[in-house]
Amino acid sequence: MTEATTPTAAPTDILNARLPGCKDLQMLAVDNTGIIQEVCSMDKVFKRIAPPNLQVIDAAGDWVSLGGVDLQINGALGLAFPDLESKDVEVLSKICQFLWYQGVDAFLPTLVTTSLDKFRRSLSTIADYMRTAKTAAPATNKSQSAEIIGVHLEGPFLNPQKRGAHPVEFLLPLTIENVKLVLGDCADIVKIITLAPELDSTGEVIPYLQSLGIAVSLGHSQATAEQAEQAFAQGASMVTHAFNAMPSLHHREPGLLGVAIVYPGVKCGLIADGKHVSPTMIDFLLRAGRYDTGVFLVSDALAPLGLPDGVYPWDSRQMEVRKGTAWVRLDYHSPLESATLAGTTLSLLAGVQNLVRWGICDAESAIALATDSPRKAIGLSGIIGKSADQLLRWNLNSQTKELTWHRLL
Repeated sequence: MTEATTPTAAPTDILNARLPGCKDLQMLAVDNTGIIQEVCSMDKVFKRIAPPNLQVIDAAGDWVSLGGVDLQINGALGLAFPDLESKDVEVLSKICQFLWYQGVDAFLPTLVTTSLDKFRRSLSTIADYMRTAKTAAPATNKSQSAEIIGVHLEGPFLNPQKRGAHPVEFLLPLTIENVKLVLGDCADIVKIITLAPELDSTGEVIPYLQSLGIAVSLGHSQATAEQAEQAFAQGASMVTHAFNAMPSLHHREPGLLGVAIVYPGVKCGLIADGKHVSPTMIDFLLRAGRYDTGVFLVSDALAPLGLPDGVYPWDSRQMEVRKGTAWVRLDYHSPLESATLAGTTLSLLAGVQNLVRWGICDAESAIALATDSPRKAIGLSGIIGKSADQLLRWNLNSQTKELTWHRLL
């Protein structure tokens, strides 16, 4: 995450804040460069020697967290990440700014199944953008731009029977040779690959990806419980959009998801729009997965994120967005009833608000699912050492039960 490099007017104490995972009200100490240096319970504040010129912000019992981290987002503002070219750098920059104002600190541009040429072109464009952003880091902590922290490849190593909206003509057999073809020279920026483990008869691919520092997420798969357990034992650590594009849970055949829920250390990505997974099954998954211990929220947002409902292109097909849900069909004249559910145009934090609105979990758990849990899933550090401009302040209306947020500073 971006850190401050120049002093601010004064150090700041943020008092009476509720932090996910902390029992009591907390104080956050921010130094004069805007970096969070300390978190402690309020009963220790008065034992602390306050620095000179100290400014104080009273959170008054509201929740405070870092911004969201979206590990599965396919595009925004009309740009699909698999279509990225060097000419799109300005739009990519605008997407980063847009996501910041949507409460997202960092994200993984997600490349769904496409041609080898487009995979490589998109990866190269993102790699160049990341290098440029790093060398041109802002001189203050007021970056107001979400950070690209790597790439999520959702394909092309998916089971054709569970491909969903992924074009079948670009799916590839799961071999180390094909993995190398897709990664090209950009393996260092790929953080997650979604794959169907049953496609690897050798058992060599997941350990190979692990050796490159790439997290493996199981998805778009027909894996049996035995195949899933073997994949997790080899090092797979996540599940992509739980329930979607995988066998249903069954009391005699738990399948991929059943094993993932009980396997130690595995985290399941979840789309909380109410369409991809019903609120009842979301409630079930969160209880079974111990909330942010085993689950994290993703948006799975598509290119029309930030645009109104309507009809948009999706490779050679049509995508129709209705009330934030995207459906893909062969052409505009095909009936929507025959279309494939493809994603959303809802932001990551809309899922947090949904969980509270539906009464599925409390504000603390919902916030953690989009902020702390995805960070832990890919090994990002916590709140100490982060820029205070990344902080969100959440307020829960006791009467309406509506959860709202804004940037704290």
